[in-house]
Formats: sequence, C-alpha cells, structure tokens
Amino acid sequence: MVDVDLSQPPFTFLDDEGRARVRSGIDLAYFDRDEIILEAGQPGEFVFIIHKGEVAELDTTLPGARERIGHYTHGDLFGAISILNGKSRYRFRAEQESLCYLLPKALFLQLCDDYPAFAEFFRQTLAHKARLLTEQRAEGGVTMAGFMLARVSECMRQPLCVGPASTIAEAVATLHDSHADSLLVNGEQGAGMVTKTDLLNALVLEGREQDSPVQAVAHFELVTVTPDQYLFEVLVVMTRHKVERVVVMEQDAPCGVVELTDVLSYFSSRSYVVSLQVAQADSLEALAAASRRTPELVRALMAQGVKLRFAMGLLAALNGRIMNKAWGFLIDERYHGDSCLMVMGSEGRGEQILKTDQDNGLILADDLDWPDCAEQMQRLTDTLIELGYPPCPGNIMVSNPEWVGSVTQWRGRIARWAAGRDGDSLMKLAILLDSHAVAGNPTLLEQVREELFERCSRDEILLSYFARPALRFSTPLTLFGSLKKPQHGIDIKKGGIFPIVHGVRAMALERGIRLTSTLERLDALAEDGRLEARFAEDLGEALSLFTQLRLEQQLARLDGDGSKGGKPDRVVVQELSSLERDLLREALHIVKDFKQRLSHRFHLEYS
Repeated sequence: MVDVDLSQPPFTFLDDEGRARVRSGIDLAYFDRDEIILEAGQPGEFVFIIHKGEVAELDTTLPGARERIGHYTHGDLFGAISILNGKSRYRFRAEQESLCYLLPKALFLQLCDDYPAFAEFFRQTLAHKARLLTEQRAEGGVTMAGFMLARVSECMRQPLCVGPASTIAEAVATLHDSHADSLLVNGEQGAGMVTKTDLLNALVLEGREQDSPVQAVAHFELVTVTPDQYLFEVLVVMTRHKVERVVVMEQDAPCGVVELTDVLSYFSSRSYVVSLQVAQADSLEALAAASRRTPELVRALMAQGVKLRFAMGLLAALNGRIMNKAWGFLIDERYHGDSCLMVMGSEGRGEQILKTDQDNGLILADDLDWPDCAEQMQRLTDTLIELGYPPCPGNIMVSNPEWVGSVTQWRGRIARWAAGRDGDSLMKLAILLDSHAVAGNPTLLEQVREELFERCSRDEILLSYFARPALRFSTPLTLFGSLKKPQHGIDIKKGGIFPIVHGVRAMALERGIRLTSTLERLDALAEDGRLEARFAEDLGEALSLFTQLRLEQQLARLDGDGSKGGKPDRVVVQELSSLERDLLREALHIVKDFKQRLSHRFHLEYS
C-alpha cells in the first residue's frame, strides 16, 4: 500500500475505507523533464497526484507565448476532468523531473459513484471550492453549517400582541404573565412595539395614567426581517440599528420576534460582548476599551468559519457604532441634525475588518453656523486615533478643511473633479463614491452623492478615465498562466483586490447603482444584466478569497508572527496549501478576465 497524503480535498470527501482503496490502487511513476504526461485530445486513463516536481498545463490552440495556462506542484492533482470528459482538452508537460501517483480511471470512476461529494468536487465553481476552504479552516466550536445556516424561522418567538384599545395596565399585566420583555400593539398604522422600559418611562417619567391607551407609547417604526434570512444577518441588523429585538414579517404581517438573547443561543458570546460594551460605554475611555476588543472578535469569527461577507458586515456595523458614539460624546447635539460624518474607502464599503487608516469627511447644511467646527473636527480626529483608527497618510480626514464643507461646497468640488479628470480628481471621486454616513444627518450625504451620479454617470469620456486605474497593476500570473512566486510574496491588494473593487465601482457609477459594498454592487450589476450571475458570483468569491488571505497576514502581524510573509498585503505562495494555491490561481484568472471585460467596455485598449 502506497503512503500518500490524502488529507486535502477532494480526498477528505472519502471515508477511511475509500482512502484505503486509493492507497492500495495507485502506482508511482517517474517523468523526465519536458516529457509529455498527458497529450491534448488523448483519452484520460489516470488521475495524477504530484509527489515531487512541477507540471505545466498547456493550451495548444494558443500562440506559444500564451499557451501555458496552468501550473501544478507538490500535492496538486490533474487529469480527473480528462476522464470525466472522455479526453484531455489540454497538454500536461513535466517542467522538471517529476514523480506522480497514478490513480487508475476505473478506480476513480468507482469512487465517484460511491462518494457523490467526491465526484461533485470536480464540477464545482470557485464559490463552492471557497466554501470548502472556509470549512477546512474552522478550528472547532460551532461548525460553519450550524453557525452560518441557522435561519430566523428556527429561533423566532411567537409575537405577543394586544389590540389598539388595550391600556398600559393591561399591557403590563400581559408582559408579567408571559415573562416577556416586549409586545406588539395592533394599531391603525400597523404593528407597533412596546417594551418594559417604554411602559416604565410612560408611568414614572411621563406621568401617564394606567388606563391610558398603550398604543400612545408604542414605536411604529420597526426594524424588521424575514423568516428565511440568516440569523447572523439579524445580528448585523441589530448592531447597525442599535436595537436588541427585531420583528419578523411575512406577507406584510408580523409572525414573530427575535431578541438578542435568542441570537446568543446560536453564536459566540464575543460578538455580543463587544457590541454590548460599545452600546453601554458612557465615556471615551470605556469606548476605547470596547474598541480594542475587535481583533479578538475577528479571530473568533474566522476560527468558527463565518463567511467573510457576514463578518465584514458585523465589523463594519460595529466600527460605525464606535464612531457614532465618539461623535455623540464630542459634538454638541445642536449640530447633529445639520451635519453628517461620513466614512469612505474600505470602511465606507463595509469591507474592512481590522481597523484601517481614517478616511472620513464632514458635510454641513448650507445655513449652518458652527464657529469652532475646525477645532471640533481636530478633536474628533485625535479621538479616533486613540480609539485605534490611524491617521490617513493622504490626510483624508475631517481635520483637513478640504474634506469638510457645506452641501453647496461639496457639489462644487464634484464639478471641479469631474471636469479635471486628472489622477487626483478621479481618486477623490472614487473615494466619495464609497462614502457612507455614520453620524449626524444622512440626507446631507444623499444630496451630495446625487450630484456625483448626475454629474458623472452619463459622461462616457469621464467613465473611461475613471475605470482606467483598474488596469494599473499587473495580475501576478506568469506569461504562462501560473502563479508568480517571489520570495517576498505577491501583492494581493494591487494584483487582486483593487482591480475588482475599482472595476465594479466604475460599472456601478455607470449604471447609477447607489450601493457602496462591492458584493452588493456585484449583485445589482448581475440583476441589471451588466454581468452574468455566474461571473458576478465568481468575482465576489475571488474578492473574498483575496481578503481572507490578506486578513490572515494582518492577524499574523498583530500576533508578532514574522513567518507569514511580513507585509500585510503580500501572500507567499510557497506557504499556501495545494487547495489555497489552486483557488488563488483560479481567482487571479477571473481577475484577468474581468480586466479584459473592463478594457472592452470602457474602451481602455485605446487609451
């Protein structure tokens, strides 16, 4: 029996008996340098698992300089698709002396019949393979299936309801008898919510009579979800809206209530603890203590296999609450309705998990008189630094007067930037396009962003200039389509993340899509018909993979681990598993394809 490592997918889809069949049925073969292992058009007879050496995948229909489309090394396998399709589409050639395990066709097909998950692996998209990697990384505790696939319908409570004529006294009695903390009031304007705190305030602070109608103290602007939403999404919603309960709606009628305590039965308490500490912080010192715990939360989410999209949503909501709380401590309430604090860049897109450099600005109502605004903004910048948000190297912060202005002033800036079309102006338009309100009056930001779309979305020449930076950085693939392997690592931000983020941003601007998240923009572009749904999904999974790899580098730096590649944006290919290398190579080919599409759409090949 051959001793071969079968600890990586797809062999993890086999049981012990299946892996024993592999070990007893394979042979070891030697291939000399430049030897053709599998010829294009040749029937597939083996699945090859590389023990030592390197193998190139060649598309013989392409010119010589472009024919090399893949590269395989220790632990990688090839030849399975050739068996499933009846013949090989590509040529596989040994790049150096190589040793490969040979899994015979008959045994491979038997395994596919006996283990459907094993067979499905070879037909999966990048999205499916990325999920495998996430599950593989989970370090125990709540599994990804239990952690991520729980739905609202699984834990919602039946709503406790009273009629519109019910009194405060009757509502108190109903809550007492049911041991509940809230109830719904059916009023003329729909359902409203009343909590124990609302009733206590009504009786003690407002002096209402016990026989007063309870609907007078109900809140009719409800935060709602649907039964089929993921429970983790509810946690994000609660954090973003600063509420501890949501109403579940089905066909425009309440069918349940989910409280924060219900969510805790499914999830790690870390997310609750950090969120609660932020909510209860009554001083900047307490807020700073809560803010320092976010890296701990990130590690917990990653260890439990939480899908990156949800983790980014939760952390973005938490960061927004921290900044909102700091704003509330520092800024006089009389200015709140006539000003808007916005975050931009990755924070504005909701795509930054660990704290990044400050990218923020301030929009003021045209008639606002705020004499010491500059001093207050400097204080806010200093406070955010204390809370763990480093100053922006480009000085894109509220302490810089260039990023503070009235609605009219911001509209004027947009007009100048759109007319200028130089690198600095285009960068500022891109930054503002990703802006998101975290404190103050968000309608002020909506007015400014409306001007941006009106000014830019139909200007074909401007859009061409705007999209061009997506092609600025080369994709870290060799001329032959394999991963580059510099010792200092490949820059995953420039080579992978930026082309997707900026390319999608340009397409969203063209289509007037107001969403700021790249993943939400991709969904909208697919719905709009500008991207095929399958390709949009692959782009989203590629972005998630790049972000995941980058995050691991950042966490390693926080832990002082110098063995993980050094710089946070660089990934050392040699340190990745065979599955990670396979995913990274596939994701970068998707980026390369996307850049070609952008070039064609915005006529960048002529620029």
